[in-house]
Amino acid sequence: MAATVKHVLWVDDEIDMLASHFLLLRERGYEVTGAHSGDDALEYIQKRRFDLVLLDEHMPGRDGLSTLVEIKKLDPNLPVVMVTKSEEEHLMDEALGKKIDDYLTKPVNPSQVISVVKKHLERRKIQSEHLARQYVEDFRRLQETTTAERDWRHWLQVHQTMSRWDVELDRFTNLGLDDTHREHKRELNAEFGRWVERQYPTWLVDLSASDRPPLSIDIVPRHVAPHLKEGRKLYFFVIDCMRLDHWLGIEPELAEYFQIEREYYYSILPSATPFSRNAIFSGLFADEIQRLYPELWQIGDKDEFSRNRLERQLLDQQLARLGVRLPGEAKYVKVLDMNEGENLARKFSSYKSAPLLSVVYNFIDHLSHGRSEDEILHELAADEAAFRGLMKTWFVNSSWLKVLRKIARDPAAVVVVTTDHGSIMGTRGTVAHGRRDTSSNLRYKYGDNLNADPKEAVLVTDPKLWRLPRFTPSTTYLLAKEDFFFVYPTNFNEYQRKFANTFQHGGISLPEMVLPVATLTPK
Repeated sequence: MAATVKHVLWVDDEIDMLASHFLLLRERGYEVTGAHSGDDALEYIQKRRFDLVLLDEHMPGRDGLSTLVEIKKLDPNLPVVMVTKSEEEHLMDEALGKKIDDYLTKPVNPSQVISVVKKHLERRKIQSEHLARQYVEDFRRLQETTTAERDWRHWLQVHQTMSRWDVELDRFTNLGLDDTHREHKRELNAEFGRWVERQYPTWLVDLSASDRPPLSIDIVPRHVAPHLKEGRKLYFFVIDCMRLDHWLGIEPELAEYFQIEREYYYSILPSATPFSRNAIFSGLFADEIQRLYPELWQIGDKDEFSRNRLERQLLDQQLARLGVRLPGEAKYVKVLDMNEGENLARKFSSYKSAPLLSVVYNFIDHLSHGRSEDEILHELAADEAAFRGLMKTWFVNSSWLKVLRKIARDPAAVVVVTTDHGSIMGTRGTVAHGRRDTSSNLRYKYGDNLNADPKEAVLVTDPKLWRLPRFTPSTTYLLAKEDFFFVYPTNFNEYQRKFANTFQHGGISLPEMVLPVATLTPK
């Protein structure tokens, strides 16, 4: 199909002097119309469609700035480039205030004209072509890494690259790479699952080993405690179920207020709140927490969120073990709904005296769980791109951003932001075999003598090797790989339909396990 011709309107009282520029633009495939005055330009715009206006600032009668105002009234989305003899700051400020899109300074040369026209009329096309080439190059580079080189650092790079492309492709939906990108991520998650199954238990043998990846238990020792030992005022935010692509989507919104240093870590398994978030606040694995607090791990306890009810105490004890002595009482807040978030924002000044404020936000986790039950939420977050968009919409209107803006006014403050686990859209059911008292989670299960297809799930027969609680001598765990979720043989098709394409966590995948931890310092 032939490309659509772009129409340029050039407004100048000396339009006849621009014949060479008109010829150059027409040779490049643009259609150019000349107007001798602002009034003529407005008449043209009322009669036909233009894609770009080049507008002389100094003209007799209606000048460029007043013409600009009227053009924007007729078509607010029509880009206008001001052509001016003056670069005086007050004129540029006035033009920008009236929503000019760009400007050229006379005398203009041909390369400047072509550059500004292409910038406004072909930018997305040029960017799209460049991005398509870059995507192929990035994925080729990932594939060239040898099997021997595919260590935990390699998988960090893989997930950074693919998450960056998640966000980039949201902006350029016309590239036609969505299916390719989705398939590439599925292939990478399959390989990542096999790699984690082999490597994960080895990370837990010697926690002092220098070449193991940072895990959930390392967040406080590496990112929180050092600032507190220096006497810095610290705000510690844990955003439940926030993935790396979610963070990449909102990070630019914070760059105005903070210097941002982003690092990464691996969630422990299962990548679910009772395990991963407790590990962050305690610095301990679940088997250690079970020995210290057996009441948190009663078999058959259906309210798994109650297993996180001691987070404040666990954090206090961890800081004490790390030798952190705070000059005052640390504060802890859990935000479960909008009202609690707004209450925190309103009363924020009352927390300023605390040397440490830890806040857990549960919005994203509630969204991912509620989406499977609420048709409106399911429609709003129909796929991963929509989920990212909904998360960003929440953030820019959230009480959390209000709090962060207040923190940014204190140059001595430090903010640490992380998440306990991510999520993945489960698309395929896999049969799990177990007794009636087996846990009901979709991406992981624990109970006696469990079993599943080894290609689709990891069976943990010795919880001790994976630092997991044992409830009976026969306790086993199942961890789903790739984008599988567990369904019992009874009514398989019914539950497959119910939970397909819902966001889930607890298993082994890049978006569930490879997570950001960011340190923010006010500018």
